[in-house]
Amino acid sequence: MGYRSLQETVLDLERHRHLVRIDVEIDPNLEAAEIQRRVYLAGGPALLFSRVKGCRFPMVSNLFGTIERTRFLFRDSIDAVRHLVELKIDPGQFLKNPWRYRDVPSTLWSMWTRKVRRGPVTEHETTLDQLPRLKCWPNDGGPFITLPQVYSEHPGSPGFRNSNLGMYRVQLGGNEYIPNRETGLHYQIHRSIGVHHAAAVRRGEKLPVNIFVGGPPAMTLAAVMPLPEGLSELLFGAALGRRPVRMICRDGHLPIYADADFCICGTIDPSKTKPEGPFGDHLGYYSLQHEFPYLEVTHVYHRTDAIWPFTVVGRPPQEDTSFGEIIHEITGPIIPTVLPGVKAIHAVDAAGVHPLLLAIGSERYVPYATTRTPQELLTTANAILGQGQLSLAKYLLIVAHEDQPELDIHDISAFFRHVLERVDWRNNLHFQTRTTIDTLDYSGSGFNRGSKVVIAAAGPRRRELGTELPRELPLCDGYRNPRIAMPGVLVIESRKKSGENPDVALLCKHLEQRSELIDTFPLIVVVDDSEFAARTLNNWLWVTFTRSNPAADIAGINSFTDEKHWGCHSSLVIDARIKPHHAPPLVEDPDVTLRVDQLAARGGPLHGLF
Repeated sequence: MGYRSLQETVLDLERHRHLVRIDVEIDPNLEAAEIQRRVYLAGGPALLFSRVKGCRFPMVSNLFGTIERTRFLFRDSIDAVRHLVELKIDPGQFLKNPWRYRDVPSTLWSMWTRKVRRGPVTEHETTLDQLPRLKCWPNDGGPFITLPQVYSEHPGSPGFRNSNLGMYRVQLGGNEYIPNRETGLHYQIHRSIGVHHAAAVRRGEKLPVNIFVGGPPAMTLAAVMPLPEGLSELLFGAALGRRPVRMICRDGHLPIYADADFCICGTIDPSKTKPEGPFGDHLGYYSLQHEFPYLEVTHVYHRTDAIWPFTVVGRPPQEDTSFGEIIHEITGPIIPTVLPGVKAIHAVDAAGVHPLLLAIGSERYVPYATTRTPQELLTTANAILGQGQLSLAKYLLIVAHEDQPELDIHDISAFFRHVLERVDWRNNLHFQTRTTIDTLDYSGSGFNRGSKVVIAAAGPRRRELGTELPRELPLCDGYRNPRIAMPGVLVIESRKKSGENPDVALLCKHLEQRSELIDTFPLIVVVDDSEFAARTLNNWLWVTFTRSNPAADIAGINSFTDEKHWGCHSSLVIDARIKPHHAPPLVEDPDVTLRVDQLAARGGPLHGLF
């Protein structure tokens, strides 16, 4: 719906029973986040915290907590935006079915940015210490803004056309930040704001940045959309919100989103950094403290009826899962036009999104060949890994559409079964070493450094997959408790000695002696807790792909190297144990957990919400 403000959004959700008001005082330090996590996992409503401890501003969370509510928020525009995407793919469709695209002209009419001299967001001015001090995990470095919309423009070509609106982490205090004068700003190297930062460095000048919080939900979604560089998030927000985006424009100042609830204005000195973090992140671990740019704050504005929206980041699934789903619904059809040969792509949420990417592509090279091997799939894989956020993937599994046209890329168990039935570990592993990975992923060899592997499978089934444990599975000292995570996948627990992990190479050498016992298990994963890893598919995905660095942690039974190509004749082994250099996993504060339990008890203010 074309909401004009966050306040209008909250009232509409409440009217349709999508939102519940919490009138008991809630502490933004850990308590609000734990409530949000529990309500999200229960599929519960959006929450308006009307009394926030130590702060006069109410807070709202879980706005996008279910895909159904996310669709409800954009019920009047989502189809029109999809239709725009369809016409971008094939403009001729308009002439074939003009009635289907009857909503496109009005959407195009709304896609513009309106310059204004004033707006609600600048009605009042405050200081950083008056804002909600949201802290989500016990070891976070301070309070954070978790739904910011960070706005910047290219220093050499200012204006809306060369602007960027992105959702980057903002630390409101703590560490070495000067209170009320500085905020931390964390963004990854591939983001568009990084281009603006680099331009400011070249020009030897500071980069103006405005941080918007709140406003209609269309702008929040626009800030997380993976739009190509040069395509305006403001225009996308206008299309999704069904109304032009109003920007306050004053000479000598960076534009301010007029309908936001809050705006923090300032500049980044590209030559200066300060420690930012730790922060409990979307992989389910802390991203640790590192040097990052920071904002020198000049003004903090807010509207009269301001509401502070927030979400909680942590091990998936979390509220940002809905962002991924709605983004796929909108942009999924356009992928084949950007990456020819690609039928579908799925970044697996349960594995932390970026570590694991599944893809289906065409395999049309040498159609007359009697034996099919991945060829076009490898060309396609290289294209995928060179595309925006997809380039952050560590594991890319790609299969041929022709082998099973009905394969659903979102049926993860079926996809893995398809791969494991066909993969040839002698030829189908393709590594990229000493390359960039997700800044937030600590499984690599250093900060933002690690490796990637492409696993491509094509052709007929090679094997049946095992579903029962071998009776005489030989395990060497230090390994125990084998379990089946899914057909064809064994997880084996490693028992540490003197704080050190047993060498996986010894396990591989030991299993070589009886490799025929595990031929139906082409994938073996070594873990710290096999019962946990095999308990659910999500557990297995999270452990396997967030705790391993392909080049360092992939081994194999009867392995070999030939002309710098590595492979193995029997099972592939992934070492997915926690290593000393890994970041710690996220654990809730037991005292806060007890407090929330009490609030949720029968007769309590949160009873029935989760």
